[in-house]
Amino acid sequence: MAALTVDSLRWAIERLNQGAARMADELNALDGTVGDGDLGVNLSRSFQRLASGASQLPADLGQALFECAMAFTKVTASTFGTLFATGLMAAGKHCRGKQEVEWSELPALLSAAVEAMLSRGRCALGDKTVVDAVEAVRQACQGLAAPEPILAAARTAIRQAMADFRSRPFRQGRARIFGEKALGKDDPGMAALLKIVECLADSGGNVPNNKS
Repeated sequence: MAALTVDSLRWAIERLNQGAARMADELNALDGTVGDGDLGVNLSRSFQRLASGASQLPADLGQALFECAMAFTKVTASTFGTLFATGLMAAGKHCRGKQEVEWSELPALLSAAVEAMLSRGRCALGDKTVVDAVEAVRQACQGLAAPEPILAAARTAIRQAMADFRSRPFRQGRARIFGEKALGKDDPGMAALLKIVECLADSGGNVPNNKS
């Protein structure tokens, strides 16, 4: 069965490094309405850092995910970057000692990521953060066992989560100070996750799965 391996990570990193610069301006503008306005540039720099070390990632999938998380933390201290890195670390613990993980196990990895992100961010599901979108993806991926349907389901799930939360208030971070003025605005972290998934999905979802 096709599986998630370090080669899958390298494939994703390469495409996200290519696409992050195209996302930057739009994400910066969205983040600027409720935050610091630097989400796009931070994301671009993070994937540049990941790409620079991708060839040196170990075959151990858990260790590779941990090294990806550390690369994120070295580039950005933003809330999104911190939560993203936390999720990668949690998924890495789940994969420790393995060179491959079946795609059908992705919901378990995402479950670990959600739990860790909620704890690290001191937030809850329903607070209108990127964690709500990750949880939506986890639920949507149940029973799926290949990259293409997983990416398609993830894209639909994040879009729906953004639509569901658009009229709700922010309950975390700087955005919450805007109160009712922020109603109708998307959470920048959710938007960034959607851009990441779309970048991978639009690359065809032809993820390599051979062991390194």
